[in-house]
Amino acid sequence: MRFGIFYEHQLPRPWNEGDELKLFQDALDQVELADRIGIDHAWEVEHHFLEEYSHSSAPEVFLAACSQRTKNIRLGHGITLMPPNYNHPARVAERIATLDLVSRGRVEWGTGESSALLELGGYKVPVDQKRSQWREAVEQCANMMAMDPYPGFEGEFFSMPCRNVVPKPVQRPHPPLWVACSNRETIKLAARLGIGALTFAFVDPAEAKQWVDDYYRIFKEECVPIGHAVNPNICMVSSFSVHKDEEEARKRGMDGFRFFGYALGHHYIFGEHKPGRTDIWAGFEKAKDNLPVSGAGGIGTPDQLRKHLRDFAETGVDQVSFIQQGGNNKHEHICEALELFASEVMPEFKEHEAERQKKKAEELAPYVEKAMARKAFMKELADDEIPNVVALGRQIVDQGDGVQKSLGSAMRNTKSAD
Repeated sequence: MRFGIFYEHQLPRPWNEGDELKLFQDALDQVELADRIGIDHAWEVEHHFLEEYSHSSAPEVFLAACSQRTKNIRLGHGITLMPPNYNHPARVAERIATLDLVSRGRVEWGTGESSALLELGGYKVPVDQKRSQWREAVEQCANMMAMDPYPGFEGEFFSMPCRNVVPKPVQRPHPPLWVACSNRETIKLAARLGIGALTFAFVDPAEAKQWVDDYYRIFKEECVPIGHAVNPNICMVSSFSVHKDEEEARKRGMDGFRFFGYALGHHYIFGEHKPGRTDIWAGFEKAKDNLPVSGAGGIGTPDQLRKHLRDFAETGVDQVSFIQQGGNNKHEHICEALELFASEVMPEFKEHEAERQKKKAEELAPYVEKAMARKAFMKELADDEIPNVVALGRQIVDQGDGVQKSLGSAMRNTKSAD
């Protein structure tokens, strides 16, 4: 099994001068440490206006900074918001490809649509269209990265003429494609479209097995790829705080994990939010003693974490990504926990990972071939079908010449009439 770290960039109130600066600089240091100790992935969300819960509105900038401080860790958009009002598909293609170039081919392209009204309303994305917009934009963005030139598109939610979208990514035809999944139905959709499932739901291993079995059964039987390549993988998030003393692990990590769930619920499920004024942390402090706690299996001693991860590995989960930065979790404690995990827990899971990946690829190869054969690819343009675009300056000059000729003709006609 592979491992990742996952960032929302949470910043509970009260806010003091320099807090956001420290938040981002600490996260960069953590990603650099994760790379050094052998963590496989760093995932960064895209959210807008979700105060306290997520201050990560420009993940492409953060991940680009990470790329220059690391050498091996995969850099994951977890996720890019794809409805065109958030991000025009061509701009996504350009940013993903550029990040892939500056990172030397380490990008994971996660996608999603959002379910928070603060975001959807802020960018005027209709709730009843967000899934359809996501699907159209993902397919066309993949086409833009893979095709030379992109033939152009007249869709339901966006359109653009033929253009060659550059640069092209290192990973051809495009980096591995994922979608955010919060429930079993989205897992099934990911399998049908041949993309990785980033499961942002805290499930126990028994439920995880059902999700994994559904995913790979549907992938084998029904997959019609939305992209130009498939990415059959399942990543599940987990709580995370490890210390040799169980009580200390809980003391360091439990409140941060519980705030993560509470703030998510505030923005997505039960909250009422006044921008710039609502204090989510204060509400959490009042409610936390009565909050149910589930999904905390990643908080404890190395032995307890090892068992938690073994249970997921045995279900067939490909990657577990840790929510280590939540609430007011301290930077120093996060770094200590990552180092302890890398030294005492991770080696067991890394020992046979290359063999597992090889075996899995061999098993899925015939199904991948069948899936790609089902895809209807966008038609390439023949050379004589590619339109010429005349430069604006030339058009202005040509139009100017036409105006001068018309005026000259009109004056000559006037003189003749006299």
